[in-house]
Amino acid sequence: MRHVIDMTVTGAVGLVAIFVVDLLNLFYIARLGEQELAAAIGYAGTVLFFLTSFGIGLSIAGTALVARALGAGDRDRARRLGTSSLIFMAIGMTVISLGLLPVSGTVLSLLGATGRTLVIADRFLWMVMPATVFLGLGMMYSSILRAVGDAKRAMWVTLAGGIITAIADPILIFLCGLGVDGAAITSVISRVAMMALGYYGVTKVHRLTDRPTLASTLADVKPLAAIAVPAVLTNLATPVGNSIVTAMIARYGDGAVAGWAVLGRLVPVAFGAFFALSGAVGPIMGQNVGARLFPRVRQTLIDSLIFMSLYGIVVWLILLIMSPYVVRAFDASGTAASVISFFCIYASLGWAFNGAVFVGNAAFNNLGFPAYSTVLNWARATLGTVPFAMFGAWLGGPAYGAEGIIAGQSIGGVVFGVISVLICFKVIDRAADKPADELPVSAGPPTAQSPFTSGKGATAGQ
Repeated sequence: MRHVIDMTVTGAVGLVAIFVVDLLNLFYIARLGEQELAAAIGYAGTVLFFLTSFGIGLSIAGTALVARALGAGDRDRARRLGTSSLIFMAIGMTVISLGLLPVSGTVLSLLGATGRTLVIADRFLWMVMPATVFLGLGMMYSSILRAVGDAKRAMWVTLAGGIITAIADPILIFLCGLGVDGAAITSVISRVAMMALGYYGVTKVHRLTDRPTLASTLADVKPLAAIAVPAVLTNLATPVGNSIVTAMIARYGDGAVAGWAVLGRLVPVAFGAFFALSGAVGPIMGQNVGARLFPRVRQTLIDSLIFMSLYGIVVWLILLIMSPYVVRAFDASGTAASVISFFCIYASLGWAFNGAVFVGNAAFNNLGFPAYSTVLNWARATLGTVPFAMFGAWLGGPAYGAEGIIAGQSIGGVVFGVISVLICFKVIDRAADKPADELPVSAGPPTAQSPFTSGKGATAGQ
């Protein structure tokens, strides 16, 4: 539990900083008093969510393989895998962002954006999307630092982006009068800063990168792809589900989308520990799998679920109390205010169960069953979203349809969270019965020591 909390809390601070960048952008834009601007940021954020999810998927692969190599005592292999992971991240994020730009307007139209809202959202994407490669590299550097146990330095990699945004946003948006363009420029600057700090920590402090060669990079394609492909497919399910909900909510006007945009940035900040928890338990499970200590793997899952449940309930109570202040902070009114209030008071409780899906994904990816994550996430994004959201919209009617959609999505998440946990325990038992050579990476000697397998609990970075 100590390892879970330490890695999760430090990871949450850093990871939340990534989402704080978007939240602060929207907060300052909302203060301009134009609902179309907030809606535009919401539509643009939905598209950028695809790229962020792709980057998270690649980071999962890098984290898992580097952690296993370290757990098995093979630091040379860890360096090689870290380098290859960064190369694949740079190539992947560049190709996808440049591929999306020419069709960004069409994608925004499919999501429901029209008129001035569409034009503003498209301009924002053209400014920010090319810089997502820096965000991807920053996330990969942070993941490698977590894999080696340096949770605090990993935290500062992403925390830097939030600090820069808090300072630069009001200057560029208000003092320089750049509005949405100022928010876009700030996003680019923060992404570059994350990459630079991550490079220093991984390359200069821990020396977990090596001079790349074509032969070693190509040799790492298969083991990285074995985790990255299903992990990326798994993570893309969430933005797909989010896009479906965005398109459904768009039928209720820019006010509903503006409220949904606030929630899209409030949820990752409020429940950032859930996202961090999946990243934290990955290295813990990965190194214990490498050391063949499956009782610790099971205990990690149990402690993660306990932490997640308590955290989720506390956050719900805070949102319940703070709901009127959240509405006021984003200058929301009408439908936007109703959507925000409804989520804070009622639907946010469902996230106490939603976190189970994140924990399950981390376990599946590190135990050699990544396809389980893919299937469950896509099932949640489709079967666990569309029918529930449609029923909620019908139940809410014209007046409360947007709130009904959000309620339906929350209930579907609860159902699939419970299913994920039940399957996860069975998967751990199956992995424990496998011989070492059938695990994703050779486990190495059971006596291998690491910050997460040592009986004494070695300090971070040791």
